[in-house]
Amino acid sequence: MTPMSSWLLPENISDVLPDEARRVERLRRDLLDLYRVYGYEYVIPPLIEHLDSLLSGTDLELDLRTFKLVDQTSGRSLGVRADATPQVARIDAHILNRAGVVRLCYAGPVLHARPQHGLASREPIQVGAELYGDSSLEADAEVLQLAARSLELAGARGVRIDLGHSGVLRAVLGGDAAARERIDPILSALSSKDAAALRAVTATLSDSIRQPLLALADLHGGVDILNEARRRLAHIDAVARWLDELEILAARCPVGSASIDLADLHGYRYYTGATFAAYAANCPWPLLRGGRYDEIGRAFGRARPATGFSIVDLREAAQLGAAGPRPTAIAAPASGDGELDALIAALRAQGHIVVRGAVGAAQEGAFEFDRQIGRSGARWQVLAWDRGAAAAADRKGKNEA
Repeated sequence: MTPMSSWLLPENISDVLPDEARRVERLRRDLLDLYRVYGYEYVIPPLIEHLDSLLSGTDLELDLRTFKLVDQTSGRSLGVRADATPQVARIDAHILNRAGVVRLCYAGPVLHARPQHGLASREPIQVGAELYGDSSLEADAEVLQLAARSLELAGARGVRIDLGHSGVLRAVLGGDAAARERIDPILSALSSKDAAALRAVTATLSDSIRQPLLALADLHGGVDILNEARRRLAHIDAVARWLDELEILAARCPVGSASIDLADLHGYRYYTGATFAAYAANCPWPLLRGGRYDEIGRAFGRARPATGFSIVDLREAAQLGAAGPRPTAIAAPASGDGELDALIAALRAQGHIVVRGAVGAAQEGAFEFDRQIGRSGARWQVLAWDRGAAAAADRKGKNEA
């Protein structure tokens, strides 16, 4: 290995340096504090699990994103988590095993074998909240509103929340075996809004299936598109109920932020009800995704109603708001005595940042000094910032030492 290659990182992997790390950690704490006041308990799932547990109830896309390895202790296949949501579902269904409603939240890195888009990190920091044991629409609304509040905390502007419903496509397909055999190319064409590909893949299906599928590709836009959906899908049982649910959820979104996309079927095999994806101005990919996924607990021996969301990458979310002022600190002499040490300890216990040996500099790294510790008479005290006086005090202290 050459000296240059020894410090190069893999593609789509990067360090988080002090300024960014400060913003990311501040947002992480704010989000977990937000979830706590809603009654969500914090859990920390492991970074690796047995592969069959980690991928239970998920789709092929997550399988492809998961790093796999062999446990040298047991010989079993392990996976490095690419999504914490199945792990949290396992904790609810199998570890906690509580009756009634359970609210859990989490925050931590995941690892992707392939990035979700060209500029995405393969080690995103995922933050999310999950609500188990409540099948009501009110539970979906709570999660949706908590997701919107999360974006507000991040400082997102121009937020758009796209609402969809996996039940609509299931109702359209019904029991048609030919349509279900072509589900992968149908999903691909719908997700990309590729009308030509959709017409080709549905060419031999019956008109009662084909026409509603073609309609789904067009049914995206403002909330009023639901009226068009009701008209074009009126003959299909159950669709009216799902569209009514979406209208109710749209009303719970921040004013002017809701939109409808019945062709957004991301995670179709995973989600079982209403879904949503949130975007912000100048960001072409979703910042968070969520929805109802009632079947995931079945793999762990206890099927539970479940709804939740996750922020795709906390690092991306932390860049949405203003950077904020540089943190201020107190400069202190490098040398000192018991009195100086006691003063510094007391200041740090109060939450002040005190940097020793920094006198004479206006800033150090991310910190900007606005006060300093110096002699005032016979005592050490916190004084207004004076670079010249601070440097002189430090020189005097060193000479006395």
